Amino acid sequence: MRTKQIIAAIAMAVAQPAIAQVQPTPSPALVAIEPQIDTIFAKWMAENHVPGMVYGVVADGQLAYVRGLGMQDLTIRTPVTQDTLFRIASMTKAFTALSILSLRDKGLLSLDDPVEKYVPEMRGWGNATADSPRITIRDLLHHVAGFVTDDPWGDRQTPLPQDDFTKLLAAGVPFAQAPEMRYDYANLGYAILGRVIANVTHAPYRNYVEKTLLWPLGMRASGYDVRELQADRRALGYRWENEAWALEPTMADGAFNAMGGLSVSARDYAKWLGFLLSAWPPRDDPDTGPVKRGTVRQIATGLNFQFVSHRYGASGATACPGAAAYGMGWRVIQDCDFGLTLNHGGGYPGYGSHALLLPEFGVALFAFANKTYAGPTAPVWDSAVLMLQHGAIKRRAPVVSPELAAFYAGAGEVWADGSVAALDNKVAMNFPMDRSAVNWAKVLRETKAKSGRCETTTPIRPDNAMAGSFTWTCERGTIEGTVMLAPTRPITLQALRFNFVPNP
Repeated sequence: MRTKQIIAAIAMAVAQPAIAQVQPTPSPALVAIEPQIDTIFAKWMAENHVPGMVYGVVADGQLAYVRGLGMQDLTIRTPVTQDTLFRIASMTKAFTALSILSLRDKGLLSLDDPVEKYVPEMRGWGNATADSPRITIRDLLHHVAGFVTDDPWGDRQTPLPQDDFTKLLAAGVPFAQAPEMRYDYANLGYAILGRVIANVTHAPYRNYVEKTLLWPLGMRASGYDVRELQADRRALGYRWENEAWALEPTMADGAFNAMGGLSVSARDYAKWLGFLLSAWPPRDDPDTGPVKRGTVRQIATGLNFQFVSHRYGASGATACPGAAAYGMGWRVIQDCDFGLTLNHGGGYPGYGSHALLLPEFGVALFAFANKTYAGPTAPVWDSAVLMLQHGAIKRRAPVVSPELAAFYAGAGEVWADGSVAALDNKVAMNFPMDRSAVNWAKVLRETKAKSGRCETTTPIRPDNAMAGSFTWTCERGTIEGTVMLAPTRPITLQALRFNFVPNP
């Protein structure tokens, strides 16, 4: 597309959201950068020939910001809104995974059960090699069952009748490698998980997801069978070829729906993301969700098949690499700037989508598009980076436990007194063995002589309930300190450090 056409498309797309879309008032910092976020998405949309899309930000459990751009139907020129229904393809896997964990919580299955216990057609498969294990439910959740990566074959299996799927399973599936040897993304594995859910519950897979997740969360507009959805709200799927848009065939609900068949609106999907984010941090509040908070947090648990991940989007070239693994329906990345992140894309004939959860910030971003495999990954991550740079998202303030606060106050007394007398009867047995009281007095005297006067009221930064670090600004540098408690009752102090760092 030529530059003038791109500029015109961006202008058209940014103008489109004038259609009323009511949502909670976003923070002033987010409002200030809304035009930049809109430009990021509109530019991506124009450059990638996307007919329509919707994107949004979920914060504090609410849809804080949402925009619809372009058209959900090019024939009758229906604009995209937050109520437009998009197929989210592989982002459906997150619903399947949490449904499996819900059944585990109810005692109806174990993640380490062999899948053939629930899918009898698999009993005749045998082993990939004589010394390899049978496939477990956990293997399917993490894509380590030994199947070949099956994009795009798996996407076209969505409407496969259940009887045909039964025949496929009974005929056996070739192994790409032995189970539990490596991560290979396989739609087939999640389709089998759908069959597990159906067989355990004695009802269609979709019934359990609807009753357990969609309906309790108020996602009444969402669903698996496009024929049952409100026709005038559906985003039709398009392919860009020969410099024109062509309508993709609409695939019916079928045996592979558990891997990618769900359709949602932005308004509905925000409820899902808000529910997931509410699982962080762990706390003592009443557990009122359709699935327990502790169970939700397990979706971020990966196996030992980590890989290096370079951040998506414009900042990927300069951001430090992250450590990544596949959790349960989510790709889990430890990012230098965002900490724990969960993300997943969806690619499908006629559709592309992406979602990014930032649990340490209590924020999520998402985007849906109606063009074949047009995954809006880059603009989602670019928007998150923009929000971080402009203070539109901030890490949740960590909670300091009473015990850590008390011992940090004791550290201040030790510094002021020049001795560890204030810690008498409060230290673990290793503490006096690691450094005697006499040597403590010597080290404190020498360190204070180097640092000069210090400001010791800076709050401690907790790593957890039992350990934390602090930084004191001093006349001639800083004190970088740590407090580490021991696993004893009553709680005692196992380590205290005052490390002086001189000014440059």
